[in-house]
Amino acid sequence: MMSLTVLSPPQRFKRILQAMMLAVAVVYMTLLLYQSAYGYPGIQVPHSQVDALASEAVTTHRDQLLQDYVQSSTPTQPGAGAPAASPTTVIIRKDIRSFNFSDIEVSERPTATLLTELARRSRNGELLRDLSQRAVTATPQPPVTELDDIFISVKTTKNYHDTRLALIIKTWFQLARDQTWFFTDTDDHYYQEKTKGHLINTKCSQGHFRKALCCKMSAELDVFLESGKKWFCHFDDDNYVNVPRLVKLLDEYSPSVDWYLGKPSISSPLEIHLDSKNTTTNKKITFWFATGGAGFCLSRALTLKMLPIAGGGKFISIGDKIRFPDDVTMGFIIEHLLKVPLTVVDNFHSHLEPMEFIRQDTFQDQVSFSYAHMKNQWNVIKVDGFDMKTDPKRFYSLHCQLFPYFSFCPPR
Repeated sequence: MMSLTVLSPPQRFKRILQAMMLAVAVVYMTLLLYQSAYGYPGIQVPHSQVDALASEAVTTHRDQLLQDYVQSSTPTQPGAGAPAASPTTVIIRKDIRSFNFSDIEVSERPTATLLTELARRSRNGELLRDLSQRAVTATPQPPVTELDDIFISVKTTKNYHDTRLALIIKTWFQLARDQTWFFTDTDDHYYQEKTKGHLINTKCSQGHFRKALCCKMSAELDVFLESGKKWFCHFDDDNYVNVPRLVKLLDEYSPSVDWYLGKPSISSPLEIHLDSKNTTTNKKITFWFATGGAGFCLSRALTLKMLPIAGGGKFISIGDKIRFPDDVTMGFIIEHLLKVPLTVVDNFHSHLEPMEFIRQDTFQDQVSFSYAHMKNQWNVIKVDGFDMKTDPKRFYSLHCQLFPYFSFCPPR
């Protein structure tokens, strides 16, 4: 039987201190390697300098740790017939666990060999990235969403091409021409040219009723699924979309996670009765839905789960079953069938809310705006700019407030 030397408190303190010094040295060396490999602005560290620092730090503390470890692991008085422990074969596991050397065996190898192994591991880009995130930020970086990752669909109809559609094309569409598609119910060569081929005739019925609305939403969803984009964002033709703010919002979420982003227009969940024709099997269900008049966004992950349920025109059949329009049908599928809750984003706005209460100093923070003519007056935002006769819907004034460099904007 072998007996291990019991370390005195000063020796244990010394070993702990040495381990801490080594850990600090290694973290510092790793950060230097990361800066060298990925070129942080203003910091250029030659590999020779990094290698020198690594050699000095690891050699000094490692050799001392090995010496102490071997001394504490070597029997002072081997028993009869017991083989003497080899002082040159040590598995480093406990004393420097924070350095993650648990799988490196030191077997009669010089310090330079260990450094070579360390350098090989340290220059691995994925390992360095992981180490730097855990050691410095302790949290992974969120995924990056760019404008081209977003599919923006706008639902419109023939009667609104010359009014609502024309207003959008002149303003915010110019900021997302390649990412925005208009879903309508007729061919229109003039606006097909204006949108550079981004006008899609869904062949759906004209009008603002359930069948036509669900038909167009079904087409929007199917085209998005074929696009390969990360985000599907639906808006109506009376929405102004603050494109940079939309991109910034979606950058806060991962498209590989189920996200249903929008804002309801009612104060409590919607209650509907399934199979209302048969009172014996009448089933009441409740769910939230994001109003289409304010716009909403779905992540790619969520839409892929919707594909077998609502893809290929099945969206229309579900709308027929529950007898509700497109945005309610969307909420029914997502919240009730897929059990994915609505994430409320207050920065979406529809004409169902008073636009005048949106403060002008918050315009930059809003994702969407709207307008409506109700009770012989306009429900529009209050914004400085063009007079009401020139710009009754206030979209030109809003656009110039956000992006004053456009040619039609008055000089400031």
